[in-house]
Order: sequence, then structure tokens, then C-alpha cells
Amino acid sequence: MVAVLELIAGSYEQITFGYRVNTEDNEWTAKADFTHHAHTASISAVAASERFVVTGSKDETIQLYDMKKKTEHGALLHHEGSITCLEFYGSSHLLSGGEDGLLCVWSTKKWECMKTIRAHKGHVTSLSVHPSGKLALSVGTDKTLRTWNLINGRSAFIKNIKQNAQIVRWSPDGDRYVVVVNDKIDIYKLETASVTGTVTNPKRISSVKFLNNSVLAVAGDDETVRICDVVKAKLVCEFKAHETRVKAVDSLMVDDYCVLLTASNDGYIKMWKIHLNEELEPPILLGEINTTARLTCLAVWRPSSAQQISEGPSETATSEDLTQELTKKKRVRETMEEVIVEDESKPKKKKKKVGGKNAVKQ
Repeated sequence: MVAVLELIAGSYEQITFGYRVNTEDNEWTAKADFTHHAHTASISAVAASERFVVTGSKDETIQLYDMKKKTEHGALLHHEGSITCLEFYGSSHLLSGGEDGLLCVWSTKKWECMKTIRAHKGHVTSLSVHPSGKLALSVGTDKTLRTWNLINGRSAFIKNIKQNAQIVRWSPDGDRYVVVVNDKIDIYKLETASVTGTVTNPKRISSVKFLNNSVLAVAGDDETVRICDVVKAKLVCEFKAHETRVKAVDSLMVDDYCVLLTASNDGYIKMWKIHLNEELEPPILLGEINTTARLTCLAVWRPSSAQQISEGPSETATSEDLTQELTKKKRVRETMEEVIVEDESKPKKKKKKVGGKNAVKQ
């Protein structure tokens, strides 16, 4: 079997690493594919779509890398402050959050900023897009959890929380989400927007990843990765993954098993085979890579069949709903590029001509 995926990791040393993984004869081997040194400060976030890899840094820029052409594709310079989180929705949109409190929605077709949302009074620490593409969650240093309607760019719901949350993640089915505060994971149901359970990790949590709709991988400030059952709200399995703290986790499904990917300050990226059965057992190590760098973030990139067909946009893209709504009318799109949605807690000011409700209403 030919290479089916690429592992992308960012580091404190400002370098982005790309490793191509081969799974021929069930032997998982990796070799260096590229290094990308476009930042002038440590890399804080990385995300991958079918075509692009993006990295965010404390140098306030988002760097683009074209995985098809293996070339740099430019930089996005909209944020003022460190980039804290990046997430693609399908292949058509990228969402970014930063220390400036902004949440930005980018079109990947021309890399235009379609919406700029004043999301939090403090930093945006994490964001997550609902599988439908119509909602996003964000948490920040203003001790709030906010739900955003991505169709009109307005706040749909605000929940005050007692402490600053570091991570928020939707489940794959979109019926629940988790919010991480230090060493605690609060599990929410979408229909009630209330906490259904809380799980406490022995150490402060640095990264979480849903392996399926009920199983969550949890990494923190130690060498152990723990597996959480979010339905039962308890930790069900743990294993030593690295020699020092684990900074990031990601995953993908291969045949009938899950591959869990871990990255650590010890410089290693590791690939683990785990069967998501009712009785979870510690995973099996498939392979490892020594980057010799202090890793900060991790993403997995997989080539798609679309890349072998055409470079142009597909009419049946997975992000169809969001694409249709955000780009329904050119007039609306041009207006949205200038609109900053104010914090809902502040009194709304009257705006002239294009600035009122009609400016972004579909």
C-alpha cells in the first residue's frame, strides 16, 4: 500500500515538520518529507485540510502550505497577538482564534477573511466547529463559553463558567461537547446545554481528541495518555506514551481500528493502534519518529480522491451548507468582510447603512 497519510507537527523551535507514513504490509514506517521554517516565534497551532496545512504562531501570523504542490502558499495577517487555535471546516473554510479576542472565518478559495467576530473580551483559547458547519463553540480568558451562529456571525448562547477554559471540542456526531478547565473535563449535552458528567485528570490537560462519539483521548502534563468514556463520565484506560509531558493528540480510523497519534516535548511522534471495543485495552505501538525538537502541536493530513481528479472546487463539497449560507450573495460577502460583531454583553450601537441587522441577515 502506498503512503496514506502525513503527520504534521509544530515546535518551539519555529519549525513545522512533515513526515510521510507508509503502511505497506501493515508495517508503519515514516520518513521526513519537508520542514517549513516560516515563523519567527514558536508554533502554537496546526490544522490540515484536504489541500492545505496551516500553522499559527506567537509571531501573530498564520502560514499556509500547499500539500499538493509542496510549496509555501503565503501568510494571513489579520490577527494582532498570538494565534491560539485553528480549525478547518471541510475544505472550504478555516476558522482561527487569537489573543486579540477575535474569531475569524476564512474562505480557502481565495483566502479572504469573510467574517471577523469579536468573540471574547480576553484571549480566545480554543474553538470547535459543529459537524453541521452552522455552529461554533469558543472559550476564552473572560470565563465564558460561547456558541456562535456561523450563518449570521452572531452569538447564539453565552454561558459563564467559574474559571478560564483551555479547550472545547464537539463530538463527531455533534450531540455533545467537552470543556476542559485545567485538569477537569466537563461533558455537555447539546440538547440541554448542561453538564452531564465531569472527569478529573491527575494532571493539567494539554490536549483532547474524540476517537469516536463516546471515547475521548486525554493528554496532559505527564507522560501518560488516558482514555475517557464520556457516556459513563469516567477514565477507563491509561498507558505511558512518552518520557515527558504529552503536548498533543490526534487520530484517524484505519479499517476496523483507530490510530492514535501523540506528540511530546521529548521530540517523539508516536503512532498507536487501539481497538475501540467496550473493554478498552492499552494500545499497541505501531511506530515512532524522533524529530529532535520540542513539539507543541500535531495534525494528520490525508490525501483525498479529489486531489487525484481536479484542482478545482467540488460541487458536492462536504462543507456545502456553510458555503451556501456564507456566500449566498456577493453583496453580503463584501459587507461581512468589514463587519466586526460586537460582544453581546455590550449595548448595541446603531450603525449606518450596511452596519445594522440587515447587513448580515440572510
